[in-house]
Amino acid sequence: MSEKAEKAFALFKAAEGNEKASGDWMEIDQRIVDQFADVTHDHQFIHVDPERAKATPFGGPIAHGFLTLSLLTHLGASANPENTDPARFEGVVMGVNYGFDKVRFINPVPVGSRIRVHTLLSKVELKGNAIQQTRTMTVEIEGQEKPALVAEWLTRAVYA
Repeated sequence: MSEKAEKAFALFKAAEGNEKASGDWMEIDQRIVDQFADVTHDHQFIHVDPERAKATPFGGPIAHGFLTLSLLTHLGASANPENTDPARFEGVVMGVNYGFDKVRFINPVPVGSRIRVHTLLSKVELKGNAIQQTRTMTVEIEGQEKPALVAEWLTRAVYA
């Protein structure tokens, strides 16, 4: 086991359950939704046809749930917890996505709305020369009480 991973693990563990941050707002416009539809070949009218979508219970087009999920990387990049000890990252060779334990699409994201992420470091585990973090990611829709998405995102930082 890496000595750097062991040292970093103790620092991450100390932040477990306490480290929280919120990211910057991002507007979800029709252009982004259309581009995602093109890439994923998901052209369901509730996403790409504003006129037809007006007749749905949503009252207009909504973003794909998987679009919101895929934006976690971007949204999370602006969510920097205060007082993060840089020593936690000494000796990191690479970081990788490990997956999700749970994803829930709670509330649709209307096209034209703004979203941001709130993140919580909810679990830290030592896996050989890697530290696995579980972050609870909650995507907020501006002006709405219920979030768009809640996900438990697992990442691993591999140490030398």
